[in-house]
Amino acid sequence: MTTPQEIFQRYIHAGAMTRDPDALAALFTADGVYEAPFARDGDAVPRRLAGREAIRAGMAAAYLRLPAPADDPVDPTRTSFTLHATAEPDVFIAEIDTAFVSGATMSLVQIFRVRDGLISHLRDYFAPLG
Repeated sequence: MTTPQEIFQRYIHAGAMTRDPDALAALFTADGVYEAPFARDGDAVPRRLAGREAIRAGMAAAYLRLPAPADDPVDPTRTSFTLHATAEPDVFIAEIDTAFVSGATMSLVQIFRVRDGLISHLRDYFAPLG
C-alpha cells in the first residue's frame, strides 16, 4: 500500500523539483483530475486538467511558462510541509510553506484523493504567480 507521504513526495519530486510532465502524469489515474481553483484565465498553470494525457500536456506547457527553478531556488532549510489525514482513508491534505532563496514565500494547500496508489483528484490551492 502506498502511503500519503510517498504519494506526496513523488508528486513534489515530479512536479516542483524536476518539472517532469511525464513522471507527474504517471502519478495520476487514467481519468485523474488536476484542479487549481484560484488560477485565472491566462495563468501558466491551468484551472482544470482532466485525464492523464491532458495533465501531461497541460503541465508541460505550464512548465515552459513558469520561471525556471534556478532563477529563484527553493530554500529547503526554510520550507516545510504537514500532511493531514482525513476521515476518508483515500483523502489527505498537504499544507505547504515554501521559501525561496530570494526571501519570497508561497503558502498553499493541496487536497489529494487517491485510488489504487495513484492520484485520482488533486485540488491545488495557491495564489497564482504574478
